[in-house]
Amino acid sequence: MTATEADHVVATRTFYDAVAEDYAARFRDQLVVRPLDRALLAGFAELVGEGGRVADLGCGPGAVTAHLASLGLSVLGLDLSEGMLAIARREHPGLRFEQGSMRNLDLPDGALAGVVSWYSTIHTPQDELPSFYAEFRRVLAPGGHLLLAFQCGDEPRRHEHPWGHPVTLDFRRMRPGRIAPLLEAAGFTLVQQTVRAADTDQGESTPQALLIARATR
Repeated sequence: MTATEADHVVATRTFYDAVAEDYAARFRDQLVVRPLDRALLAGFAELVGEGGRVADLGCGPGAVTAHLASLGLSVLGLDLSEGMLAIARREHPGLRFEQGSMRNLDLPDGALAGVVSWYSTIHTPQDELPSFYAEFRRVLAPGGHLLLAFQCGDEPRRHEHPWGHPVTLDFRRMRPGRIAPLLEAAGFTLVQQTVRAADTDQGESTPQALLIARATR
């Protein structure tokens, strides 16, 4: 922890360090049972292009990172949680994973062809989202693509003591109609907006939003 870290950043790292093994076991097959999510990832990969450099920001145990690599992309996984990264490195030893924060990416301007934020901004206060999107735009080359996924809604959901661990974290829901203008202000043009129904068989309680945007300025 550094002296400049916000409380919600510390809380997010602490939460995921505590639940990492249980989380990985629970969500290991999330893409296997969600063909529509796989289809969006495949479309994103095609837009980026074979061999394109992509950062999976908030990669967790690395399932999405590995799937993107299987689609022919050159992927870096980044996460706050060393607990999550330990699992990612163990389960996907051929891929690159690093510890870091999405708010200050250790990447040059225009270094990437793609950025994925797969449910990784859902612990971020909405007033901080513009700075995140600006950072995503900074590291993307012109014409590069961003994929965002998040739960739809207005009220946050608090998860207390998941799997018996003594941690608590708020999961913030968002509306695509509120996110699109923020992306445009950061220099993106919306390419695809998909909202699918909650997969209640897999424990989802709200619709899920998946947005693809292109860096245009």
